[in-house]
Amino acid sequence: MTTRPGDSLTDLDPFDIFDAEAARLDRFFSGLDEEGWRRPSRAEGWSVRDVLAHLAGEELYNHACLDGDVDGFTAMLRREGVGDGFNGFNEWCVARRRDLPVHEVLQEWRRENGDTRARMRALGRDASLRTLAGPYPVGSQAFHYDSEYATHADDVGAPVGPDEAGHRARWRARVGLFALGEQRDSEVHAELTGERVVVRAYGTTEELPLPVFVEATVGRLPDDHPMDPGLRDALRCLA
Repeated sequence: MTTRPGDSLTDLDPFDIFDAEAARLDRFFSGLDEEGWRRPSRAEGWSVRDVLAHLAGEELYNHACLDGDVDGFTAMLRREGVGDGFNGFNEWCVARRRDLPVHEVLQEWRRENGDTRARMRALGRDASLRTLAGPYPVGSQAFHYDSEYATHADDVGAPVGPDEAGHRARWRARVGLFALGEQRDSEVHAELTGERVVVRAYGTTEELPLPVFVEATVGRLPDDHPMDPGLRDALRCLA
């Protein structure tokens, strides 16, 4: 099987994947004690609790897109003095929840994300959302959320069963290819062949195992990974 950039992903249900990754996180968060919440995550500078706060806070943006009120969202950020784009927004979301009881933040995330998932599914993948980048298909937006949730599940160490690891790596690789295909000015050409992604860029060709390609697309390759820095930067399309 070969999958090329721009793959329509029509055989994947973005809403089912979103539900599955949200459930994975919920199961993990539900079993944590105080020490578990304080443990550093793989997301630089964030504890496990901070990852939850980020997920809860970003629902403000998700709901603004669903409500067609992106202008109201940006006005709120200006009122709060939030700068530095999404990085500033993410840090603000985490900071404003650090003094709240963690069970309140967990309940907020469950409630708001549950609403997001239900509303997106009801709209359907071919409907359109107004985002900060302009109108965008609901299904495509859901695939971006799928990738983010899978990435943060890995960041906090949420378990992935051996029976689902292969399928999960494959859909994540395909979403990465899709995201690369959206970058029209990219010099990277990549295709999924068997259990590897063949990447051609800057006059070289590399065959990457699915997990390595996925980690590159979400900016989670370890610092000591031997991948060429230019290629590493070019493949980062989902973080």
